[in-house]
Amino acid sequence: MKIPTITGVIRRRALLNYRVDPDVVTAVLPGNFRPHVVNGNAIAGICLIRLENIRPKGMPAMVGISSENSAHRIGVEWDDDGQVKHGVFVPRRDTDSQLNALAGGRIFPGVHHLSQFDVMDVNGNVAMTVQAKDFDSPLVKFTAHEADQLPDDSVFHSLAESSAFFEQGCIGYSSCPGSRKLDGLLLKTEKWEVTPLDVQAIQSVYFDDRSIFPEGSISFDHGLLMRDIPHEWHSEPEMEAAER
Repeated sequence: MKIPTITGVIRRRALLNYRVDPDVVTAVLPGNFRPHVVNGNAIAGICLIRLENIRPKGMPAMVGISSENSAHRIGVEWDDDGQVKHGVFVPRRDTDSQLNALAGGRIFPGVHHLSQFDVMDVNGNVAMTVQAKDFDSPLVKFTAHEADQLPDDSVFHSLAESSAFFEQGCIGYSSCPGSRKLDGLLLKTEKWEVTPLDVQAIQSVYFDDRSIFPEGSISFDHGLLMRDIPHEWHSEPEMEAAER
């Protein structure tokens, strides 16, 4: 799916990251991908992102739209023409924008579920509840505050190591219902700055589902926060989902 370059500002982006048994992750990935493993662990998570002034590149910011969005993601790698590429596979996207929900999977890569976002972001404290129409309990719910360092038990040895991992994985692929296509989307930022986010409580309908992620196969690792990042979205070549 080819789109014009989209530009805007990432006003707030929380990355809530889990460490997962690589074999468990492999079972939910299309055959095109394998887990991107860090110190013996696959990395999955939720990206919760507020976008502002979103519009086709070249148009004035005043015509842009704003939205709250979430994406459940899994860090992956794949081979492309003899090179190893890194990115994420996105099993689910949600948004509070009716336009995003209508355009997603049609004129913009990735199907977006229309959901309700309840956000608190004050004085370094961040809390959010995402309520999707197809679940009784919240799709995502977390509370956190800005911090100075990663947890001691993180699989990443430093903030710099974690930052490099996620900067490297800025290509996202998601399935198209009713077809075998995988839509690709590339995030480009003018700068890349992350800070630690200390997460006190978190729940996710997807990652808490023990029929997908059995007990002991997944645990929360760490959070990151980004603010006020000018960015662009670019199309990536489609893939055909491969059997595993």
